[in-house]
Amino acid sequence: MFDLERWQEIFDTIRKNKLRTFLTGLSVASGIFILVILLGFGQGMQNGIAKEFEQDAATSVWVWPGVTTIEYKGMNPGRPIQLRNENYEFAAVLLEDQIENKSPRLFVRNSFVNYGNESLAYNVQGVSHQFQFIENEFISQGRFLNQQDEDTKAKVAIISNKINREVFKELESPVGEFLDISGISFKIVGVYGDIGGEREEDRIYIPISTAQQVFNGADKLNNLSYTLPPAEDFEAAVAQSIKFKNDLKSYLQKAHTVAPDDTSAIQIYNPMEEAKRFYSLMGGIKFFFWFVGVCTIIAGIVGVSNIMLIVVKERTREIGIRKALGAKPWSIVGMILHEAIFITAIAGFSGLILSMGLLEIVGPHVEVDYILNPSVNFNVALTTVFVLIFAGAIAGFFPAWRAAKIHVIEALRDE
Repeated sequence: MFDLERWQEIFDTIRKNKLRTFLTGLSVASGIFILVILLGFGQGMQNGIAKEFEQDAATSVWVWPGVTTIEYKGMNPGRPIQLRNENYEFAAVLLEDQIENKSPRLFVRNSFVNYGNESLAYNVQGVSHQFQFIENEFISQGRFLNQQDEDTKAKVAIISNKINREVFKELESPVGEFLDISGISFKIVGVYGDIGGEREEDRIYIPISTAQQVFNGADKLNNLSYTLPPAEDFEAAVAQSIKFKNDLKSYLQKAHTVAPDDTSAIQIYNPMEEAKRFYSLMGGIKFFFWFVGVCTIIAGIVGVSNIMLIVVKERTREIGIRKALGAKPWSIVGMILHEAIFITAIAGFSGLILSMGLLEIVGPHVEVDYILNPSVNFNVALTTVFVLIFAGAIAGFFPAWRAAKIHVIEALRDE
């Protein structure tokens, strides 16, 4: 039952010690507040990192050539590596079981793009029809490139949503319009969007075979890109991507007579490896956040214990009178525990409400590099508060037990 008289006594005691109680409660509330905010920003960092890796398919692998730095088999260092069609085709057969999607890429450099009398400042790239899935792009209008476009060396182009808004804003659809690329007419057959945002939408895509033939690309390629089949879990996906990276790099090093320990000649970017490094780092950061928050809460709990010791000391005579009138030890313990629990509960829920409110209001508007929408699981935060209250009860138990063991005579003599 709700004991109004008991709670009135608690409020009276708190009023008598209001400054100490306020400072102790502030310490406890700030502990919860700091812990929840830190956990929220920890989640925000994880969201931001995940957003960065959303730009391309999660299991993508990217390859581009560099320059040799080590002499190997009579070949001098400083030799530039040039990827060619045969490298792409042979690797596709050699590692077929490990590949889901694949595409070479050729940058059409020094190209001039015009629409009517308007000159456009966008870059042109030759890719295969599977590049859409590697770059994690979606089709807004029309279609993406297909195998027939590549086989027939079709003069077709895919533009982005950004280009559509900037150049074709007066048209209902740009599909069917023609772009002039370095004096050659290309028909627009589709409009794409990139999940990573507009920074990836400054490109015009044409078939790789067309780019090589029309723009004197011969059989040269600027890079190779792949996606791997889905794995059972994150660790399996990382292991799969590392194996593929090593197998592909080994083949390309042999094909271009590159020393096995030359790290500059063949560059391979594996987002899964990077993701693992970031998530491992995030684990350390979250541990640090928990450590700081818990230490702050412990400081508050120690404060609760200290103020309960002071309360016991100041109420020694009252405790003696209660015992003289027949109060049982556990009723004395309960009296002190009521106050400890009350302080930690009020302070804990105050810190929780303030921190969750702040994250709810500010969090959705936070979007900076590697931090996106800081938030915290409400159940985790609420559980932390209940753990805090339990810890406050334990902290108050020892002063309460000390109060229960006070002898009546000594208590009545206390001034």
